[in-house]
Amino acid sequence: MIRKFKLLLRNNKILLIIVSIVLILIVLSIWGLSKLESFYRIMTIAMLPVNLLVSFTNAAAFVFMYVLFSRSGFEKLKKNKIKAGDIAVSFKEVIGLESAKREAFEVVQLIKDRKQLQKIGGKIIKGILLIGPPGCGKTLLAKAIATECKVPFLSMAGSEFVEVFVGVGASRVRNLFKKAREYAYAEGACIIFIDEIEVIGRGRSFSYMGGGEEINSTQNQLLVEMDGLDNKKSNVIVIAATNADDSVLDKALLRPGRFDRKIAITLPNLKERERLFGFYLKKVKVVPEVKVCRLAKKAVYKSPADIENIIKEAALIAVRKKKEVIDIKDLSEAMDRIDLGMETYIDMTPKELGMTAYHEAGHAVAIYLMHPTDDVFKVTVKSHHGSLGLVAPFPKEELQIEQREELLSDIMVSLAGYVAEKIKYNTTTTGVSMDFSHAMTTANNMVWKVGMGNGGFVGDFSVIPRKEMSQSLKEKLNNETISIINSCYAKIEEFLKTNWDAVDAVAKKLISEKELDFDELEEVMKTVGKRKPKPSEYNALVGCAE
Repeated sequence: MIRKFKLLLRNNKILLIIVSIVLILIVLSIWGLSKLESFYRIMTIAMLPVNLLVSFTNAAAFVFMYVLFSRSGFEKLKKNKIKAGDIAVSFKEVIGLESAKREAFEVVQLIKDRKQLQKIGGKIIKGILLIGPPGCGKTLLAKAIATECKVPFLSMAGSEFVEVFVGVGASRVRNLFKKAREYAYAEGACIIFIDEIEVIGRGRSFSYMGGGEEINSTQNQLLVEMDGLDNKKSNVIVIAATNADDSVLDKALLRPGRFDRKIAITLPNLKERERLFGFYLKKVKVVPEVKVCRLAKKAVYKSPADIENIIKEAALIAVRKKKEVIDIKDLSEAMDRIDLGMETYIDMTPKELGMTAYHEAGHAVAIYLMHPTDDVFKVTVKSHHGSLGLVAPFPKEELQIEQREELLSDIMVSLAGYVAEKIKYNTTTTGVSMDFSHAMTTANNMVWKVGMGNGGFVGDFSVIPRKEMSQSLKEKLNNETISIINSCYAKIEEFLKTNWDAVDAVAKKLISEKELDFDELEEVMKTVGKRKPKPSEYNALVGCAE
């Protein structure tokens, strides 16, 4: 309490002096008026309002000009502290991020009690850098740290420091840290959270024209403030978040003594996605038949923000349909709208519709029956983003690397639409251009970058300048690329001819229904006696380009 009173006096020292001077002047004025004759006293009192008005106008004009030009009104920092109780985010509410929460909890313990660390001569962590994709809970984790520590929380975005006027950003950094030290002095500790740190923290650039000087000066001030934090007098922790790779940030910012810890925030796994769907579905009315496990399997590589957006979009769709609860169709339609975009209405001739249906059926059957890692999320002949139709695959599980068999499957799936058109109509369309581009890029990378060709060429040849490579070597590598494409083409052609009854059934269903999801596709496959292969059977199906 004494510290808070001292801080109040320190922050309002100038105001107290001004008030004291005004009181003294009022007392002296009253005493002086009492000594005047009645005529002069009445005249002075009569002129007093006019004199006060002139004085206040002059003072206001002076203060305005002084602040604008001398002190720069652009430097003003309009950030107030957020009390831990106002945030009210516990670690339990941060779903997933187990390793990140362990690191954060360690910091919480250090903030709460530094005596044990100081006994052995250690120092508290000054900065924590949260690195991860957008929407994965970096800001939420920072709030949880402040809540658990029960300390004030100052939050700013990197863009709030940057202005066109050089020096404004540096001044804002100084003001922010000054406030943080005051709150730490009064409350025991304070946390500064800077979102999108890459705006002011990227590698400094120097130009003879002065370009980048504002960002450089802002970053230099941040470096000084972080390195100048005396943990014996103030307990200020800086938490920063970025979506960019840490290689983008300046090395001086990442050195020990500034951002000591780097915490990686990753996308949620299957169990965490189930918990996220369960958490957000509790906030809305939903039918009991909705299974979070199935939703989680369809949301591979989705962030917590994406999952929350799916639930919000499903609620909007349910309201639009005059429903009182959300069902699985609303959730499925929400995923379609988010992943595929809004449907655009394009009129197609019956022949165009038929060719598009067989093209997409070729893709769908190839993924369903021979791809080792992907399933069909949606196959449609409705237009999205300008395409006449599309097949939306989704991975069965989180994978960090791709094997050769998966890449070969990708190439065959890309070629399947072209092959299906050719088998059915003995001609092809320009709709295969993107498929060819993807197939050629994949095959080229296999040969040139990751040593997956058949000629024994191992290494990343893309790093060698083309001018320094012999013509014969380039021809051999390019021939290997073409060999993979031709081999995959022959394999997928044979495969689709063998399973043409499935392609024909899916295409006819598409022409009548316009789109099929995974369950509907599976029903069509059952009608022609097709089943998904077992994992051990995929290598035999994909064994091409040998």
